[in-house]
Amino acid sequence: MQKSAIKDLSGLKALKALKLEIEARERLAAEQEAIRQAVARQRQAERELFSNTVGPVKALPARHDPSQKARLKPQPPAPVPVQHQLDEQAVMREALSEEFDVETLLDTDDTLSFRRPGMGPDVLRKLRRGGWSIQGQIDLHGLRRDDARDKLAEFIREAHKTGWRCVRVVHGKGLGSPGKTPVLKGRVQGWLIQKKEVLAFAQARPAEGGAGALMVLLAQS
Repeated sequence: MQKSAIKDLSGLKALKALKLEIEARERLAAEQEAIRQAVARQRQAERELFSNTVGPVKALPARHDPSQKARLKPQPPAPVPVQHQLDEQAVMREALSEEFDVETLLDTDDTLSFRRPGMGPDVLRKLRRGGWSIQGQIDLHGLRRDDARDKLAEFIREAHKTGWRCVRVVHGKGLGSPGKTPVLKGRVQGWLIQKKEVLAFAQARPAEGGAGALMVLLAQS
């Protein structure tokens, strides 16, 4: 009975994670469509501004001598900063929510690990055993919440671009926090789950930070 309940809970977690991914894709498609519409409106506004500024245009009378005609190259349209707008939208998507319900997606084990739907349990076992070599790390210990969130998002993004597959995130054990509880640990877990580049994470081995660090598996770039 207990195994059945755990299986049902895992199924619900997988469905919720899948729903979150679908909603994220829909938001991305809507944002890109909004950018295309904004670019079209900007071009239309530029054409109307030119027409209103120049006023009615009349063709010059044709000359009999073709050599007297000026040969002008057409001016290319002003560049539209589409990539800049896309980058701004990407930054908006990078904003990590503080209201994310991380507990519903964590595996019910002692270390509260995480793996995306489709990733087998062997992935977590390999992470825990150090099956992947650590290619980079970031130490968030002692940082304020906002600084830690921004630095973590930038680190994961750059690590993925670089092609790293396994990184270590040090969040500390919270020994200096009130009540000696790891406040930053739960927030880091929630932030990592929201990053599409993250496939799984598990608590580091004692020699690699133990309860004060996470081993994070990233998707291929």
